[in-house]
Amino acid sequence: MQRKALPLAVLLLIAGVLALAQDASPPPTSSAQAHTTTAADKREEPQPSTSDPQEIMRRAVQKDIFNWEEAKDYTYLERSQEDALDGNGQVKSSKSETNEILVLYGEPFERMVAKDDKPLSEKEKKKQDEEFEKETRKRENETPEERQKRLRKYEKEREDGRAFVREILDAYTFTLTGTEVLNGRATWVIDGTPRPGFEGKRRESKILPKIKPRFWIDQQDYSWTKLRAEFTDTVSFGWVVARLHKGSQFEVQQVRVNDEVWLPQRIDIKLDARVALLKSINENVHVTYRDYRKFRTDTKISVAESGAVQ
Repeated sequence: MQRKALPLAVLLLIAGVLALAQDASPPPTSSAQAHTTTAADKREEPQPSTSDPQEIMRRAVQKDIFNWEEAKDYTYLERSQEDALDGNGQVKSSKSETNEILVLYGEPFERMVAKDDKPLSEKEKKKQDEEFEKETRKRENETPEERQKRLRKYEKEREDGRAFVREILDAYTFTLTGTEVLNGRATWVIDGTPRPGFEGKRRESKILPKIKPRFWIDQQDYSWTKLRAEFTDTVSFGWVVARLHKGSQFEVQQVRVNDEVWLPQRIDIKLDARVALLKSINENVHVTYRDYRKFRTDTKISVAESGAVQ
């Protein structure tokens, strides 16, 4: 299952609906500054407890800057499953793909390691290995100027992919609806209600009033551990290329890794959409993440063994 088969799901992931982001204030001048400042704040300036949902969300947004920066230093396995549904909502077909996400000279590289939880055929494995080796040689032989240009482009794409969620704090009024224990940790449960009259500054942020979110915020460090949201109206993407219908839902769960950062653990998406106004999509999408490993500059990159990956 190639990512192209999930245009709407991927759009949601990349756009940042599945994560909190920076405050509406101007971002730091560099990623390094953002990382250093946030890490320092986290270590040296513990914040007093609060029950104000707006303040809790503000802190969660700031904490997410740290998690976002740390995430790019991790390799992991990502398994995506598509369940196509019939008119009665029953699964009529299912397919999955598992990809290994590597850090290759400062930028992620994705390669398939299993299909439908089975090892790749020799032909498929050879193709993946050849693509990996080709990209490795390409990045290895870059000039300093070429590498700098590529990494600048990558950082810009990361920023652009999350930029519109900087307006989350302005887009919603937050209400503390209770508390809940998730994976042994106490969380605040906070609902977001679209603010009347909110108009996004970016084209992408205009969909925020059509999303009703619920957040689970960790009471120890203010990271969000779960997000559940529903589209309350039809949303169009692109020049009438795709429409995501009212009732589409998604849920994201995160897990604490290495006792230092929260990273995605599971994403569940219920899609009711129409692509190019012709093809109807009614399916459930499940994405799981595992085997997080922090990348080190001395890590030797090699072809992973393919196998049945769950």
